[in-house]
Amino acid sequence: MSDLLYIVGKMGDISMTIKSDNRHLYLQVIDKIKEDIENGTYREKEKLPSEFELSKSLGVSRATLREALRTLEEENVIIRRHGVGTFVNSKPKFTSGIEQLNSVTAMIEQATLKPGTVFLSSSITGATEDEIKKFKCKRDEEIFLLERVRTANSEPVVYCLDKIPTSVLPDTFDHEQESLFKLLEDNANIYISYAVTHIEPIGYHEKISPILECDPETSLLLLKQMHYDDKDQPVLYSLNYFRADHFSFHVVRKRL
Repeated sequence: MSDLLYIVGKMGDISMTIKSDNRHLYLQVIDKIKEDIENGTYREKEKLPSEFELSKSLGVSRATLREALRTLEEENVIIRRHGVGTFVNSKPKFTSGIEQLNSVTAMIEQATLKPGTVFLSSSITGATEDEIKKFKCKRDEEIFLLERVRTANSEPVVYCLDKIPTSVLPDTFDHEQESLFKLLEDNANIYISYAVTHIEPIGYHEKISPILECDPETSLLLLKQMHYDDKDQPVLYSLNYFRADHFSFHVVRKRL
């Protein structure tokens, strides 16, 4: 293979030439494809050229290209649909450090979008064995369940199922308030101080994916969170299903 990697910005037009460096060629291909996505050569949800066309235009072997595409897929930059082709993934609209405890409302507002809520159902049921353990509550405790879809500029982005022991709620409250954090603080004098979170990536969900208007290939991020007040009491358990094409979570890890 030549010691020059020829990169083509658009099919058939040589836009620039990059000398090979000490890095593997597939890393340079990754950088070039990312650059083309950033500058609009390939747009969100647009189908990329075939492997044959891409490898030819980039001046690399099919094996090198496939290694680059595999890495880009792992990074959620692209999505490959079997028998259909390779597409540019949508960029997450919302990003948050997982070490920061933000309400969904706050995350949407931070992205300068308008938060909204579609209320699906609310009910009061007896506590299950699992909920008795989670909330450390009595066996005759009742649990308030709230099922909602959170929207950003009217687009559904998060499905939420929230559980709160009725013993911590005031006699009357408006559960149609946007933020449960604010509801608990304003109406029950409960300040949520921290949460223990478990994250599970899941694929297509029969019930939730259609509610969030997801394509069959769009995955979900499930955040299971038990929220504690400033007295270390568990007060709110949430199952939040985030569209993975809209949300990105990261964590800052410090060396001890």
